[in-house]
Amino acid sequence: MTNLEHDISYTTDEIAQLLKVSKLTVYDIIKKGEIRAYRVGRQMRVDAVDLTAYKERLKSGGESAPVPSNSLIQQDTASASATDKQIIISGQDLSLDIIASHIEESGLYQPLRSFSGSLNSLIKMYQGQADIVSTHLFDGETGEYNLPYITRLLTGHSYMVIHLLGRKAGLYVQKDNPKQLQNWSDLAQPGICVVNREKGSGARVLLDEQLLLAGITGPSINGYDDEELNHMAVATRIASGHADVGVGIEKTARLLDVDFIPLIQEQYDLVLIKTAENEKLRELIVKTLNSTSFKEKLAVMGGYDLTRTGTILYETV
Repeated sequence: MTNLEHDISYTTDEIAQLLKVSKLTVYDIIKKGEIRAYRVGRQMRVDAVDLTAYKERLKSGGESAPVPSNSLIQQDTASASATDKQIIISGQDLSLDIIASHIEESGLYQPLRSFSGSLNSLIKMYQGQADIVSTHLFDGETGEYNLPYITRLLTGHSYMVIHLLGRKAGLYVQKDNPKQLQNWSDLAQPGICVVNREKGSGARVLLDEQLLLAGITGPSINGYDDEELNHMAVATRIASGHADVGVGIEKTARLLDVDFIPLIQEQYDLVLIKTAENEKLRELIVKTLNSTSFKEKLAVMGGYDLTRTGTILYETV
């Protein structure tokens, strides 16, 4: 141990880079007490000496042990978590960042963001790795959004579904639509190059369901296996001329030099597991979504239908 180690501390982002894991994993390690951490304002930090100690425990025993319960830093984190409990919000829309801000302002919870797609987020919720999940999953068989997937994936759980917003989804195409693409079946035309979203995203599920309804197999489409992780990346590929078309939402098209062909009105909902412990969280989310300040912030962003925002769509007993 050197004197230098005592003078160096790392943010959770830096720890994630050093350990080559996600930031979410770092928070989980801290939450389990496997590495000592402390707060500077709203920021969590880890001293270099504690990072070294954590790595040495992994090397020596293959597993990490929780730090001693009488640790002053452990006590500091515990006292903070009494009024600042960490919760994970999973999804990619910017509206979730506004929700996180409102939750943080309440002083009851510390929101952490995970940017998984809709289907992957629901799977994480089933596994106990997410507290609030956003989803926009189209079911071609019923023509409905979300509930057909939620009821299947959250079997055995009690949960509630709250409508967050509506938004238009469709196709990003190059300016002036030189390939004259108008609908889902046009993606199978010869000479068309698609850029796709990753497996587990709502946009990927939408495309797959629409292709199934049109009698088209995904692998038969040029570029079907070429994936990007968000709407912005898809639209950028099209704007730069590296692809002809991709699935996305209208809002992103306004930010880049692409045209947008609206094909469906998406239903974007929130899902929360119902437990005795998270009753206050559920009440806070319903109150937040129905608040004037929250809706005004979404309205300023544009591109959202807020007609039913805050409506509880489904709730198990």
